[in-house]
Amino acid sequence: MKKVTLKSIEEARSVIKDVIRETPLIHCPTLFESLGNEIYFKMENLQKTGSFKLRGALNKIYNMTEDEKKHGIIASSAGNHAQGVALGAKAAKIKAVIVMPSTAPMSKVEATKSYGAEVVLHGDVYDDAYNKACEIQKETGATFVHPFNDPDVISGQGTIGLEILEQLPDVDIVVVPIGGGGLLSGIVTAIKAKKPTITVIGVQTVNLPSMKEALKAKHPVEVEKNSTIADGIAVRKAGELTYGIISELVDEIVTVTEDEIVNAILFLLEKNKVLAEGAGAVSLAAILAGKIEAKDKKICSVISGGNIDITTLNKIVKKGLINLGRQYQFTTKIPDKQGELAQILEIIKEKNANISFLNYSILKDETFDNMQEIEIILECKNIEHKNEIKNSLEKFGYKLY
Repeated sequence: MKKVTLKSIEEARSVIKDVIRETPLIHCPTLFESLGNEIYFKMENLQKTGSFKLRGALNKIYNMTEDEKKHGIIASSAGNHAQGVALGAKAAKIKAVIVMPSTAPMSKVEATKSYGAEVVLHGDVYDDAYNKACEIQKETGATFVHPFNDPDVISGQGTIGLEILEQLPDVDIVVVPIGGGGLLSGIVTAIKAKKPTITVIGVQTVNLPSMKEALKAKHPVEVEKNSTIADGIAVRKAGELTYGIISELVDEIVTVTEDEIVNAILFLLEKNKVLAEGAGAVSLAAILAGKIEAKDKKICSVISGGNIDITTLNKIVKKGLINLGRQYQFTTKIPDKQGELAQILEIIKEKNANISFLNYSILKDETFDNMQEIEIILECKNIEHKNEIKNSLEKFGYKLY
């Protein structure tokens, strides 16, 4: 197998430079006061197809032989690699079959089809789709384009590392999402070859920490199947090749919770007008949650993708507002007599909260206890404001649930 080196990454850059975008690196001044670090975002969510995956897929297809191209290509993906392979195959005029988990966001499935690829839906997570793709590959003889455990793919992803060094030469720390490890392997290879003093940190979701567990076990292991909003990094087992590179070069791997990912997506959307998917936001999630211990440093957070389903985004925004105390939903009961509803609304008014939803129901549970049930959703300023309202209502004797 080829080795991933600075030379292979530089060669990949020369191959793909006319097709991909050199994505911008933007400064986020909002975070300096609270974190004491200068934070920058490498905006791979603005890459063609909405993800960094196009880089590796293009480089792999370029390095295929003419005979391999005749048999077509097959890939497995949660969505972003699928689109990269599909677009690359379309450019090279090769047939592409992509196996995706049935849980993949519909927006990613439809986007992949729009590039001309045949899509097969199978299983719940990436690994299920991978196993199905291997079956099809044996039947058809197509070339398998692995999303991370391939030196050509990793070299393509490594071109991001070269761009970061050119755009921010004095960067101190680079924080990168990890699924199977292709993105991190490529970036860390490029950065450590050119400037080994830079710290490179990988971030996984706590629900599927396959690379973190591999490092503990000193070899790739399969972690328990679990769901995550970071579907793009939902990989149950790290690759052998990526494990080898990461175990040698990466300084640290941290994990983030689902709530921390939600908070990062909402922060990017509201404070920076940046749309990121769950996998694309994990690097910032680690920074916001205090998982990166540093002061007075320049930190680059790789925002690896922005292909988020609109229905998923709607749920995430609601969840994020609840996490930050800016939305407060509760149910309580009041006596069924004149003026009781006005009293609870007066308390809310005094605390300057806005009612976005109110449902008023008599005898909902048919207990005939002469009580009315009220469900209310409030818009609050922050968690402190929410707690003030909650405490005031409880002081007046309302039981909230």
